[in-house]
Amino acid sequence: MADPAPHLDPPLRKSTASPSQLPNNGATISHRSSFADNMRQSPRSQRHPSFTQAAVQELLNHPPAAKTNDPRFAGRDWRQIHVGELIDKNEVKWAELDDSVEQATKARASCLLVDLGPPNVILLREKSSDTVALGTFDYSDLNAYLLVVVGLANPEGEQVEIFDTLAKKGREGVSIPVRDVQTLAKKEPLVTLPESADLSKAIEHFGSGVHRILVCKDGTTEVIGILSQLKLVRFLWDNGASFSAIDALYPMILRDLHIGTPQTICINGDKSLSDALQLMSDEGLTSVAVVDNAFNVVGNISTADVKLLTNSSSLPLLKSTCIHFISVILSERGIGDGKDSFPVFHVNPYSTLAHTVAKLVATRSHRMWVVESASPSPSAPATPLATPSITQAFHSSPASSTPASPSLSNTFPAVSAAALPGARISGRLTGVISLTDILNLFARQSGLNPLSPNDQRARRRRSSSSSVRPSFDSARNSSVELRR
Repeated sequence: MADPAPHLDPPLRKSTASPSQLPNNGATISHRSSFADNMRQSPRSQRHPSFTQAAVQELLNHPPAAKTNDPRFAGRDWRQIHVGELIDKNEVKWAELDDSVEQATKARASCLLVDLGPPNVILLREKSSDTVALGTFDYSDLNAYLLVVVGLANPEGEQVEIFDTLAKKGREGVSIPVRDVQTLAKKEPLVTLPESADLSKAIEHFGSGVHRILVCKDGTTEVIGILSQLKLVRFLWDNGASFSAIDALYPMILRDLHIGTPQTICINGDKSLSDALQLMSDEGLTSVAVVDNAFNVVGNISTADVKLLTNSSSLPLLKSTCIHFISVILSERGIGDGKDSFPVFHVNPYSTLAHTVAKLVATRSHRMWVVESASPSPSAPATPLATPSITQAFHSSPASSTPASPSLSNTFPAVSAAALPGARISGRLTGVISLTDILNLFARQSGLNPLSPNDQRARRRRSSSSSVRPSFDSARNSSVELRR
């Protein structure tokens, strides 16, 4: 039987006991909380991988093949397929604006964000009878909320009073409605399409940087489905043989397709997890690459990993290093999957588009980190995707725990980047390729005209600049060498 979902102590209220003092009883503590508390002593942390490095590399070189084509779409122009044909009405989950954050994350049967899975979003409405979405709540919102209640957010101006009020409520265990936190995270505007709209319209939105589209019943504002970038990429991958213009792109290598960007934000593995969460919140990112001192990719942290922190006894992990947290993520994922897990969030300039898309689909990721790779030809020099322009997280950790920062003083043993399974099969970070880049390519190849995804990224950078602390700005403008 599956273990129960981890509980978000209402709402992340201060714990008076350290993790080592909490009872290790499965009847009173969720599995994930117990795992996080005992990570340092867990025999899994000393387990040897189930596969050799060569076996892992073989798996990465030969990712899962596409599924059999769906006969419903054979012989059709994918651009004229209706968005309503791709949605699953059961994926639409609702919460009311006056529900507490705890209710939106785990309490109500219809609003289990932690266990929801794709598309990892809850729609918000004024009252239970409404079918109009007024907003969304996802892991980026949960990350922003967590940073506020533990006193690690970076408010400015009029935000200071709002953040202080939320932190005080969290410290006192007062219920906080979703209405009060839905604007903490940086969000893109809600985009809706009628169910009869063609996929050509959806892919133009996605290729311009929109991550999800709400699908409405024709002629109404009633939301009946959610179409995400990943769902559309998976659809085009699984049915690629039916769509010749797209299928022709899959054998090409990334270097020749000229997609992706060298402007990459990463964080050193020695930095704390709280620094990584602050970085993603400040920059409006859903994931960030974790690198060693030589910029080799050693892992990936995403906002979805915040689910491992939804119990107050897990909050000391905020002070652990990013590398330590990656070991927690991999071991936890291995427990859930019944096998050991490896970081596979990277490709190289000589990876084919098929290889890249297969890995995105298999890992349900929004982006792949592009790393250096030797040229396949012995006579040719190594050719990265582009010269990297890398911004490191250079946040300084708080000098002391604030009143709203419960039990964050625990220290964790250092974990070597080289000790992580699969760490030596990546390479130096040189760029990133996202679902947006891939869908933009598909749109252009099919004669459509999406906006430039780089324009969307530039707007996000400008919108985030006011909330980023001066120490981070100075790091952004400095050299690409790692700072300590």
